[in-house]
Amino acid sequence: MDAQKVILILADNQQAATLGVYGNHEARTPHLDALAGDGMTFTHAFCANAYCSPCRASVLTGLMPSGHGVHSWIDDRTPEDWPHDWHALRGLDTLPERLRAAGYATGIFGKYHLGVTDTVGPGWDQWCVMADGHVRSFNDNAITENGYRLDRSGHAVEIFTDRALAWLSGDGPRFAYVPFPAPYGHWPATRDTRNLPTLADFSDCPLNTVPRLGLSPEAVAHYDRIKDQSGGGLDFSMLLSAPNDVATLRNYYAQISLIDRAVGRMRAAHPDAVIIYCADHGLSLGHHGFWGHGGATYPSNLHRAAHSVPLIAAGPGVVRGQSDDMVGTTDLYATLLDICGAGGAGERPSRSLWPRLTGTAPPLGAFDTVISEQEETRVLRTKDWVFFRRFRALGSPDLPDALYDLRSDPDETVNLAADPAQAERVADFCGQIDDFFARHARAEFDLWRGGCAVQNSMIPEFWRDVWGPGWGPVYHRTDAPRPAP
Repeated sequence: MDAQKVILILADNQQAATLGVYGNHEARTPHLDALAGDGMTFTHAFCANAYCSPCRASVLTGLMPSGHGVHSWIDDRTPEDWPHDWHALRGLDTLPERLRAAGYATGIFGKYHLGVTDTVGPGWDQWCVMADGHVRSFNDNAITENGYRLDRSGHAVEIFTDRALAWLSGDGPRFAYVPFPAPYGHWPATRDTRNLPTLADFSDCPLNTVPRLGLSPEAVAHYDRIKDQSGGGLDFSMLLSAPNDVATLRNYYAQISLIDRAVGRMRAAHPDAVIIYCADHGLSLGHHGFWGHGGATYPSNLHRAAHSVPLIAAGPGVVRGQSDDMVGTTDLYATLLDICGAGGAGERPSRSLWPRLTGTAPPLGAFDTVISEQEETRVLRTKDWVFFRRFRALGSPDLPDALYDLRSDPDETVNLAADPAQAERVADFCGQIDDFFARHARAEFDLWRGGCAVQNSMIPEFWRDVWGPGWGPVYHRTDAPRPAP
C-alpha cells in the first residue's frame, strides 16, 4: 500500500477486556472506541509471550522468543555490566531496518526495553526512549533522544505523544512506533497519580469488571521463587498485595484513559495515517487469583487475562468491522511490511493481516490457531480450546499440563488435560506445538532443547537442573566489552 504515515501504538501490559469496544462498561476509552468504529477490531488477538521484552522483540522481528532469544524481561538494574552498545535484536533484520530500506523514516517514542538506551538501536532514524526499561514512575523520567540524555517533567504518555507528533509532521513516508510505558500496573508506578486528570473519572467507580478472587497457590509459589531477587528497588511482594486493591485498579484504568486521549490527539493531527493500536501483552488484574504477567505464577500460564491484547486498526484502505481470526502480536511484523510495501516476512511465523484489514481475504483459514511460549510453558489456542503444555525432561519438575474447553468453560477454570476422553486431543495439540517450534525455533535459543536465553530468565535454576550448572543466560550478537568507566 505504501501509506505515507503509519503509527503503531503499543500499550504496556493491557488485556483487551479493559477497553469499551471489547465490552467493558467501566472503561473510559471514547477515542479508542471511535478508532475501532472506523476500522477493524480483532476479537482474538494474543501475545507471543507474557513479558515486556520478549513481546516487543517479537513485534519488531516477527520471531518467537525461541527464534530471537529474548525469553524474559531485560533486567536493567545493572546496565553497567552489559556489553558496550548492546541491543538484543542486533543482526535480526528488524522492522525499522526493513522499513527504512523501503524508504520510510523510522522513529521510536517510548519504552524500548531491548538493550542500552544511550545509543540508537538498529534501524531507527529518530530515537526518543525512556532511559529505564522497568517503569519506576510515569513522571519526571530521564529520556535519551538521539544519544542525548534529558530529564523531562510531566507524564511520560504526554511527553512521548508530543515528541511523536512533532516528528510525524515532517515530510515523506514516516513510521512512528509509540510504545507507551502505561498503563503498566506494576511497582512502583502503581501509586504514581501525578499529572493524571483522568483519575477523577474513576473516583467512585467500583471496577466490578475485575473479579475479586483469593490468591492462587501458583501465584504464591512464584513469589516464593523470586522474593530473594528484590534488589534494585523491585519489591515483588506487590504481586500478592495488588489483587483486589481498588486504588491500584483505578490508577490502572485511569492510565488507559490517558492513553486514550493521546490516541485522540494522534488521529486529529494525522487523520490520513494508518494507525494500529495493540499492547505488548495482557495483564491479569486478579483474574485466576494473580496479578501480573503470565509469568506471575509457577508454573507460568497464558490465561486469557494475561494473554489477550487489544488489536485495532484504522486508516486508508482498512474496512470497518470485527475479525474473529486467531492472530498474534508476532503478526504485526509482516502486516506492517505489507502496509509499507517493504516485502514479505519470509520463513518467519509472522502472517500479514493486511488482506484481512482490507477485506481482500476470507476469514479464518490459516488464522485458526495462535501459539505462544513462556519458558517452561508452551500454549496453543483456538477459538474453542486452549492447551498449556509444560516442559518435561529428566531432572525437571513434573509440572501439569492444562486443557480448557472454551465453549463450556470460557473462564478457563476446569482442567481437562488428564481426562482420558481428551487424550487424543492432547496428543494432537502436542504434535502441533512440536511441529511449530521445529520450524520456527533456533537451536541456540530453544530452551526445550538446551538453548539459552538472551540476558535473563525468570527460572534459571529450573534450566540448570535440566541442562547442567553451566547453563545460563547469555549476551549475543556482540563481542565488544563495555569500556571501564
